[in-house]
Amino acid sequence: MNYDVEKMIDMAIAARSNSYAPYSKFKVGSAILTTDGKYHLGCNIENSSYPLSNCAERSALYNLYSNGYSKADIICMAVVAECDSPVTPCGGCRQVMAELLDENTPIILSNIKRDKIITNIKELLPLSFKLN
Repeated sequence: MNYDVEKMIDMAIAARSNSYAPYSKFKVGSAILTTDGKYHLGCNIENSSYPLSNCAERSALYNLYSNGYSKADIICMAVVAECDSPVTPCGGCRQVMAELLDENTPIILSNIKRDKIITNIKELLPLSFKLN
C-alpha cells in the first residue's frame, strides 16, 4: 500500500511535540498509518521511576491496538528524534514491534533534519523471541 514518507515524518514530528521527557530531554515521536487513512501517534513519556517510562513506538502501537486495530491494519510506521542520524528503536520496542507489526511493515527511522532509513522489523530484530 502507498504511503508518503515525508507526511509520515511530519506526523511523527508532531507527535514528538507531546513528549514528556524531563529527565533525558530526549523527545521521540512515532506515527502509524492504517489502511483507513488514519494516523495513530505516540510519544515517549518518562517517569522518575525510569522503568515505568514508555517509548514513543510502544505508545503508538498500544494506542492503535487499544482502539481495535491490529497488525493487518498497519501500512507503515515512522519514528523521529533530534539526533545526528536517524533514531533507532530500543531493544524493548523492537521486541514489541516484532509481535505487533507484520515483519515486512515499512518502518521509517528519521531525525529532525529528515535523514532517513526505511527498514522493517525483520531487519531490525532478525532473531526476535516468539512463542510459536
